Amino acid sequence: MSTTAQRHEASPQPDALDKTVVLSWKAPIVYGVITLLAVVLFVVARQDGDAVFRISSPGEFLQLPEVVLGGAVTGAVCAVLLALITVASVLLVRAHRRPPLWLAVIFALVFMVGFLTWAAAGATTSVIPLTGLLAGGLSLSVPLIFGAMAGVLSERVGVVNIAIEGQLLAGAFTSAVVATATGNPFVGLLAAGVSGVLVSFVLAAFAIKYFVDQVIVGVVLNVLVVGLTSFFFSQLLAPNAATLNSPPRFPRVPIPFLADIPIIGPMLFNQTVIVYLMYVTVALVYVGLFHTRWGLRLRAVGEHPQAADTVGINIAKTRFWNVSLGGAIAGLGGAFFTLGSVGAFNKEMTAGAGYIALAAVIFGQWDPVRATLAALLFGFASNLQNTLGVIGSPVPSEFMLMLPYVVTIFAVAGLVGKVRGPAAAGTPYIKG
Repeated sequence: MSTTAQRHEASPQPDALDKTVVLSWKAPIVYGVITLLAVVLFVVARQDGDAVFRISSPGEFLQLPEVVLGGAVTGAVCAVLLALITVASVLLVRAHRRPPLWLAVIFALVFMVGFLTWAAAGATTSVIPLTGLLAGGLSLSVPLIFGAMAGVLSERVGVVNIAIEGQLLAGAFTSAVVATATGNPFVGLLAAGVSGVLVSFVLAAFAIKYFVDQVIVGVVLNVLVVGLTSFFFSQLLAPNAATLNSPPRFPRVPIPFLADIPIIGPMLFNQTVIVYLMYVTVALVYVGLFHTRWGLRLRAVGEHPQAADTVGINIAKTRFWNVSLGGAIAGLGGAFFTLGSVGAFNKEMTAGAGYIALAAVIFGQWDPVRATLAALLFGFASNLQNTLGVIGSPVPSEFMLMLPYVVTIFAVAGLVGKVRGPAAAGTPYIKG
């Protein structure tokens, strides 16, 4: 046998390399832990009452009947289904196959049905308003989605944006003050975007121009914005709330016919202008990143800046303006707190939303659509604690307060698996 033939025989084939899957037991372990928890809750500590799921809200064009589920039977069925999914994930990993995303979605839905049934069956009020639960989850997801889009743009271009929290908070503060002074929420929304850009300018200048560690700059910016907004709130906004901190809020704008669809209509099509702007933003970011020349250049800078530089792309300029664009988007998300939700600025009202948005970016694997779905998951978990508190669930209040963060940890640490972010993210580019 010739030396060439031996080399050909010894070298791995391209098809074999393409089919190589990294063996990871993260997903089966997380499934197993959650299944054990489900067995303890749904079977051992089962509730024998009934849970009523109210699908339609009063006043909707089409009224659907309520769904009644028995706590004990539904809990046992859900526990069995979760165990089967866990076994399936173990078999897939043993066969060197990655558990698909749809399997995780089914697992989450089964667990949620069982958990809601168990919680409502033992609650003071056994009726769960499903429409309100989902609509409230979407509302809490809005700033997370805006922040996630900012994180996707920044990291895709090669800059780690830890400062999302500061950009959201700056947008909330500025929108409250400007909207109160002008009496126009649209002007406040525009000012929120500008404030987000200003915060991102500082991040971009230090990270791109002076090569300072991007994580350190982001953390410092968050602390700086928290300190400044808290100081101005105490010294200016609190004593002059009527003139500086009473912004008009955007009203809900129902879309004809679509808003009357059960569940989906009130959740998606009976929202404020900011929520509709969020839909447009997600679509534009997705199309721009993967279907335009601008997106190709942006991704090239984030993956291989040296190669992008050789074809004439200005690395510093591309990074600077796209980080600024991400800051503007995050600023719009901050405006939702004051112009679409609470109605007035409070100290540290973002409450870590920027960090959860960053987790959504990682969980969504730096893809706009997946990051949006991850943000929706975290928003739903946040609203779930409110719903359980209203119906008088036996779940301890301390657990409900930490529920969104527990979901975040399980999602990022357990279900995300091995992923690779943009290769040049966090690495300053020094032109040789």
